[in-house]
Amino acid sequence: MDIHGYCVSELDAVYQAFAELFDDPSERGAAVCVQVGGQTLVDLWAGTRDQQRSLPWCKDTLVNLYSCTKPFAAVALLQLVERGLLQLDRPVADYWPEFAASGKQQVTLRQVLCHVSGLPALRQPLPHATLYDWDFMIECVAAEPLWWAPGSTLSYAPMIYGWVLGELIRRVDGRAPGDYIADEICRPLGLDCHVGVAERDFQRLAFLARGEGWVGDKAAQDLWWVVRNEPDNVATLAFSNPAVSPHLTHQPRWWRMQHPGLNGHGNAHSLACFYSALLGDQLLGAPLREAFTRPHSAGWDRSLRTPTRFGLGCMLDQADQANATFGLGPQAFGHLGLGGSVGFADPERDLGFGFVTNTMGGFSLMDPRAQRLSRLAGASLAAL
Repeated sequence: MDIHGYCVSELDAVYQAFAELFDDPSERGAAVCVQVGGQTLVDLWAGTRDQQRSLPWCKDTLVNLYSCTKPFAAVALLQLVERGLLQLDRPVADYWPEFAASGKQQVTLRQVLCHVSGLPALRQPLPHATLYDWDFMIECVAAEPLWWAPGSTLSYAPMIYGWVLGELIRRVDGRAPGDYIADEICRPLGLDCHVGVAERDFQRLAFLARGEGWVGDKAAQDLWWVVRNEPDNVATLAFSNPAVSPHLTHQPRWWRMQHPGLNGHGNAHSLACFYSALLGDQLLGAPLREAFTRPHSAGWDRSLRTPTRFGLGCMLDQADQANATFGLGPQAFGHLGLGGSVGFADPERDLGFGFVTNTMGGFSLMDPRAQRLSRLAGASLAAL
């Protein structure tokens, strides 16, 4: 397998481990980027991007990042807090009056950002096509009753998160969420990330498929058993109502959609740059960047069915959980996406990291492929 890109000699262990990913014939394509102090030390890509495995993965290939998109949305909301257009501890309903229905009048933006809002899922079964009707989905979210008291229970909201944050952007700023993220985050930093892909870029998109025979870790197996067998469980509804699966995302309406918690498309280099910019206070001032990365919720997650730990829109490292550590320092923060992609920062090393793949692993949290690469990067840097 030909490995393309750049890697400083001091991080050759990362290069070798990345090349070894492709010893598995199931591996399709992937990319990894490591920055320290904003300087790129590793930027590698390899493999193929299309269903037939005939088109090479290129420097500018885009892949569905799934929930790696969520910190982009959270930073957008925190920018609006900095500008005085939102307040973290005011009710969401102050900005979106319809949201107060069914007992949600006291839910705050802070609770939404750290997944303790009491609104992780929708109960009414919805077909996949409703994903693309923003106004209809906003009505559904606004009408949904709480599952439990706000602030009482940690339960990751994989889909509702993006609708709530996206609608708040629309209400207080006027722009669609993907347009805001492009204008205020991606374009100023030169990030090749898109929440809503332009038609001219469709040819750059990678085809996602599950790795053959990959079953994931125990936590993931437990989650997917529940999803298959307990249709009314909050975990099932959080992840599958409306239905989202790889084969449903290979179509232009998914690529065009602006759901800022679910369907960003980008690459490893842009993820690493995003986190380097956060470390450098280029996206948020120091007070809100500190709030973004400070622990706000932790414990057993009713949706993910494993312990999680969140700041205001980012996942925080759990060094004592093998499936929930980014593999570097205990202050690391970032977010993973369904199937294996991840972006994060390690403040101790001033390090930004991105890994993306179109070979979806079966892990509910951190993918071991990315974990190994990040640990080798840390070990190599420690030896310098």
